[in-house]
This record gives sequence, structure tokens and C-alpha cells, in this order.
Amino acid sequence: MRGRSYLLTSLLILLLPPYARAALDAVPQESLSQDSVPRTDAAGADATGADAGGDAAKSVVIYVVRRGWHMDIGFAAGDLQPPLKDVVGQFPGVRYLFFSFGDQRYLLAKDRNAPVLLAALWPGRGMILATAVASSPPDAFGAAHVVALSVTQKQARDTQAFVWHSLENGVTPYATGPYEGSVYLAATPRYSAFHTCNTWAAESLRAAALPIHSAGVIFAGQLWRQVRRLEKKQSADGLSGAGVQLLNGAAQLYHLADQRQGGWVPSWHTTVVPLF
Repeated sequence: MRGRSYLLTSLLILLLPPYARAALDAVPQESLSQDSVPRTDAAGADATGADAGGDAAKSVVIYVVRRGWHMDIGFAAGDLQPPLKDVVGQFPGVRYLFFSFGDQRYLLAKDRNAPVLLAALWPGRGMILATAVASSPPDAFGAAHVVALSVTQKQARDTQAFVWHSLENGVTPYATGPYEGSVYLAATPRYSAFHTCNTWAAESLRAAALPIHSAGVIFAGQLWRQVRRLEKKQSADGLSGAGVQLLNGAAQLYHLADQRQGGWVPSWHTTVVPLF
């Protein structure tokens, strides 16, 4: 009974508004046991997800961002390929684009009360949030919350194809996003207590044949541990993503700046993107 109560409480917290979740961000988020990350034995890929093919030298970065209990994946705008690249046209001057998944009822609700939170636990329509960033990902989200994974061009295309196939109506906006430089897009996957924003983010990385498992991933911490582990592996192999590796002191300064600004004032030009 205690285990079921903890799971229900945790799932409700997963859907809480940013101002409520921020206070809980430092609290351990899961008591679920974590199996070791399975090795992906896709043809031409090793444990770091790097292809053995000819485009291995042409590295692309997939950015993974943790925003409290929510995860985004993103790319430099110049690395986006058609048809997903069409999203760029909605944000003049954008340098990076991030994508995340959520429950449509919750995201569009004017009053996110208890009934709305509970309803989101049952299967329902999903929504993709596209977030445009004009500054670097560490500047936008805080360096402590950003991981850059080095992948091949094919792996990047595969993840972008996964995102594209998650869009029900292509790049046609469904609704205005929650802050400047964002837009909601209708999604084909359905959201539920067992297929959350973090499940979707894990699936997007698995689409690139990266050694990430998505089964049983509900909470941000479950995916974040896998991503950090892969980041360390790539760093040891000399494959770490460019532009995000900072000295520990600088990372701490970014983290403090993130906390000081609180992430509440959304400006995709200069300040920290808010929790979501």
C-alpha cells in the first residue's frame, strides 16, 4: 500500500506547476530500482552510440535538458534536417530548438486543479512543446541541467524522424506556447501515467540507437542517470559534445544564476528558460 501511495504521489508531483515543483527539485524523485543500462547492439553502433560507418567523423550534438521533473531534447538549428527543419521558420533568429512531450488536457487547462492532475494520469491526447533558444543551451537552461551527446548524422536524423512522426499535423501550431519563443504542436503519442514526458524523451534517444532504455522510465531522474552515464562514457572515449563541457566552477556559477533567476521570467533571448 505504501508503495502504491508513493507512486501516485510522485505521479501527481510530476504534473505539478513549475512553482510547486521547483521547491521539490532537490528531493530524490524515485525509489524505483534501476537496472544497468542495456548495451545497444545495433548494426554499426557501439556502447557510446557512435556508428562505425563513414559519417562517424561528422559529429552532431543532441542536447538533453532537465527542467525539474521534465526532460527536453534539442538540436542546433543548423543541424535540423527536413521536414523537422520547417519548425525553424516560426522562430526568426533561433539558434537551438528543443522538443518535449506532455498531456494536452493539463497543458491547456486554465485551472490546473486536482481533477485536471488526476485526469492526466489516464491515457489521453499528447502535445509537443517546441522551445526556441537564441543563446547557448547552458545559458538558457543552466549548465548543470544540460548534457550534450555526440552522435553521427544518421543518429541525429533518426531522432529527428522520431520527433517528426510524433507530430500529428506537422509544424502547424496547435496553440501558443506557455512563454516567449514556444509553441504547442499536436502529438500522435498518447500521454498517461506510464508514458510521460520522460518516457517520450527516452524513446527519442533510443531511436538514435543510443544505449538508453525507455521501458519503465516515468520520472526525469530515471532518464537523467542514463544520460549522465552515457556522457561520462563519451567523455572517456573523447566523444563528448562540443560547447557544453565547462569547468566545475563555471558550472556552479551557471547553477547559482539559474537558482537566483528562478527560471520564472521566460525570455528565449537572454534569461533562463522556465521549468516546465
